[in-house]
Amino acid sequence: MKKYFAIFAMILLLVGILAACAPEREESGGTNDGEGSGGTTEEEKPDVLKVWVNDDETQKAATQKIFDKYTEETGIEIDVTPMNMLDAVQALDLDGPAGNGPDLFFQPHDRIGDLINRGLAAPVDLGEAEGDYSETAVEAVTFDGETYGAPLVVETYGVFYNKELVDEAPATLEELTAIAEEQTDEAAGTYGFLTEAANFYFAYPFFGSYGAYVFGNENGSYDTADIGLNNEGAVEGGKMVQSWFEEGYIPVEIDPDIMNGLFTDGKVATVITGPWSIPSYKEALGDNLGAAVLPEINGENATSFVGVKSWMVSEYSEYKEAATDLALFITNEENSTLYYEEAGELPANQAALESEAVTGNELIAPFAEQIQFGTPMPSTPEMQQVWEPINNALLFIAQGQDVKEVLDEAVQTIEDNIAISQE
Repeated sequence: MKKYFAIFAMILLLVGILAACAPEREESGGTNDGEGSGGTTEEEKPDVLKVWVNDDETQKAATQKIFDKYTEETGIEIDVTPMNMLDAVQALDLDGPAGNGPDLFFQPHDRIGDLINRGLAAPVDLGEAEGDYSETAVEAVTFDGETYGAPLVVETYGVFYNKELVDEAPATLEELTAIAEEQTDEAAGTYGFLTEAANFYFAYPFFGSYGAYVFGNENGSYDTADIGLNNEGAVEGGKMVQSWFEEGYIPVEIDPDIMNGLFTDGKVATVITGPWSIPSYKEALGDNLGAAVLPEINGENATSFVGVKSWMVSEYSEYKEAATDLALFITNEENSTLYYEEAGELPANQAALESEAVTGNELIAPFAEQIQFGTPMPSTPEMQQVWEPINNALLFIAQGQDVKEVLDEAVQTIEDNIAISQE
């Protein structure tokens, strides 16, 4: 028995010696308090965080102001590398495993599934800050039940109208159709309503509002075998879109250049597009330019595709907690508002989205409101197999082909493409 006590005493002594020799860790406040503080609890505080920002002069200037504030508050330097968002994905494949990649990088949410499959993105714990973002934005960065990214920017589309041609924006689909009927004169080259109706991104409201969907989705878990682009709602939406072409309201050859040119020339009463068109529209129409949410369909606000750009943590980062803290700092209310004012992109932070800076701008406010009714574009990699077949289907619909047959064929092509991509 004494032998065992002696062994036990030796073990306790050894543990004590090891504990005394262990390196001390810097500790400070928690990382996920919703504001971002530079504090880390389970990893050493880094001297430098490497960040890849989008290679856009306005965006770089805006983020640099935020980085300077973070460094002042935490002492952590930010090593900034400008890089096109698409190029960043390819670079991460090489630089991440080599230890030369960023701790934090900026990407649109619809690439999340691909980034996860490549092993490039780490889950991000938003903590208490999760409630600070638009619900649509959080939904967008959620994949298979986990969050990948702190949302900074949201974008969608709505209605612009020429106040010289229409007193107010159409509140319902019926009012939009009436404007198209009353003001369209193909011979004169004037139209009541135009949109890129053969582009699924813009046509989605007229499918989704009737019950169509791309993939079944529950908490970011996509069922790519469940495709809702040829269900009853999709057929109903497709027939409505087809009627616009049949009635001559929208020319089959419509494209962004034609639509924007006609609108800025004062030959179109209403168009559906995004806030990126404001500078050219405002320059052409001045105070006659108005904006609004999408018209209601069947008494409900029309849905729209929503895109979200977020700060994502690299799976290869040695400082994931600190990188998360920086992401939360960039996207808090104060800094999201600063970024919006400097870069002009709508904030994903809900308080910033509802701030006077946004709601006080009559051309921007409707798009902030439309976000609440939107549907995030699917972030699963299989979405890449959807765009071409469904856009081809819309072109065939515009040319008068049978809607149900065209959509059935498109869905079959999507299913075949997905099967091939998974081989």
